[in-house]
Amino acid sequence: MKKYDILFTNVDCLLPDMTIRHGTDLAIRDGRIAGFAGSPAEAETVLPGEHLLVMPGLTDAHIHTSQQLLRGRLLDEKPIIWKRVNLPFEARLTAESSTLSAELAAMDMIRCGTTSFVDAGGKYAEAFADVYEAAGLRGRLSVWTNDSPHAPDALRAASPAAGIAALRRLRDRLAAGSGRLGPIYSVPTPTAVSQTMLRAVIEAAMEDGVPFETHLNEYAPEVTEFLERYGERPFVWLEREGLIPRQMLAAHAIFLSPAEMEVLARHDIRAAHCPFSNSGKGVPKTPELLARGVRCGFGSDGAGHGGLDLFREIRLFRCLMNATRGIESADSSVMPAETLLRMATQGGAAALFMEGVGRIEPGAKADLIALRTDGAHLWPTQNLLHTVVESACGADVWHSIIDGRLVMKDRELLTLDEARIRAEAARIFAREPHLTSWS
Repeated sequence: MKKYDILFTNVDCLLPDMTIRHGTDLAIRDGRIAGFAGSPAEAETVLPGEHLLVMPGLTDAHIHTSQQLLRGRLLDEKPIIWKRVNLPFEARLTAESSTLSAELAAMDMIRCGTTSFVDAGGKYAEAFADVYEAAGLRGRLSVWTNDSPHAPDALRAASPAAGIAALRRLRDRLAAGSGRLGPIYSVPTPTAVSQTMLRAVIEAAMEDGVPFETHLNEYAPEVTEFLERYGERPFVWLEREGLIPRQMLAAHAIFLSPAEMEVLARHDIRAAHCPFSNSGKGVPKTPELLARGVRCGFGSDGAGHGGLDLFREIRLFRCLMNATRGIESADSSVMPAETLLRMATQGGAAALFMEGVGRIEPGAKADLIALRTDGAHLWPTQNLLHTVVESACGADVWHSIIDGRLVMKDRELLTLDEARIRAEAARIFAREPHLTSWS
């Protein structure tokens, strides 16, 4: 009789081709999916699967860990919020409040079915790493790297060399960990830093073989500013200057010209769309990007934009696509359910630049979630995959497994002390009023 670490029995499984295998047993051993158990098996942990859908864990391809304590502050603010609100807020964070922010983010992600993430960068990235390592999450982290004279002193690098040194210190710190966390080099936006800094960070990413990320084409005025500064649109200029590394992630990527979409396709640049955050700015040309073979995932853009529940982002994106792309072409399925779930799993995993994530198949990393499907809003159903897209939410996530380890079982967090984190959040808001009472 085969022995496994974890065994799901009689579950439904979402397969890589976006079909569902019903009533099967799924085995996990040594951090990976061992396969579908076709003969009697035993395991250290057996999870009965009636009314459970096992699927790949979701990847938040663009999160701002530093903004977890901004929840409720950004709605209805005038643009461009990252300059007026987010940067001043992040400049006031301490190592202690940044650690709490990461704990809150980890708790939120695991509860909502997110097993991996790409962070946009923070001042206290090593504190984030300590929290995410202990929580068991998989992801990539960066240091906020900015030399703009307009940036707050607390977030400004003294020089490009200092910025690169900080990124490499984080890289070395992560290399000593479990392997679930890796570095990603970044700048906030190409227009927020000097050209010297932009070139230095991208060239360091190329030299070190580390992925590069930045916010690109998020606001129309930022594209205009780039045109005024460099004479070409962002992606076209980066390609001409030889500044596109082998692994690159573009956050937002809303305002793209046909020539820029071709650049993304030629260089296999991954895109992270953030539906709730972006809906007040513009709607990305995702069908055109997917048709060109560009791999697109979903991001929350951080809790300041409404929480970290990617199931909500999936549903909102379907609505946005129907309203903006479907109506004009009379195509009500311009963004099919299968495409949406593929973006949330395989597309998001592509933004990690890590092998074996985002799929349920033998040998893949065991980063899985199990949804309860017998809730009144999900059952009965004539098409479970469609119902997940239409109605599922983070609260339906019953179990979460990352790297073959249970981090949530029966909705109980196993790697985080939720009561302590909640109490500490209450204390920080009471003790540090500057986090909430400023304009």
